[in-house]
Amino acid sequence: MERKRILVVDNEQYIQEVTKICLETVVGWEVLTASSGKKGIIQAENHQPDAILLDVMMPDMDGLAAFEELQANPATKEIPVILLTAKIQAADRRRYAQLGMKSAIAKPFNPLELAGQVASALGWSL
Repeated sequence: MERKRILVVDNEQYIQEVTKICLETVVGWEVLTASSGKKGIIQAENHQPDAILLDVMMPDMDGLAAFEELQANPATKEIPVILLTAKIQAADRRRYAQLGMKSAIAKPFNPLELAGQVASALGWSL
C-alpha cells in the first residue's frame, strides 16, 4: 500500500494533534497540518496531499471559503476534500456533496475510526 499524504486544516491545535497521531500511528499516513484556511491552501499547493481534512468553522477564512479557493486553483482543484465539522445535518451533507466535497466527518470523531472513515469516503483500501 502506498503511503498517503493527508493535510489537516483546523484552527484547533488539539484536533490537529489527535488527527496526526491517529492517522500516522493507525495506518502510517504522512500528515501535514495547517491552522487556517489560508495556510491550508498554501500547504496544498506546495505539498499536493492525497486528501484534505478541512474544518468548517475557522476564523478569518472558513472551510467553505477555503474549499472554493482550492477548487478555483488548477494546482489544487483535483485534491479530494473531506469536511470535519460539528454541523452535519442531512441538508448540510447534501449541500457539501453538491459543492463537490467527498464527505463530511462529524466532530467529535472517534480517533480510532478516522482512518477508516477517510479511506471509505475516498475508496481507498487499508
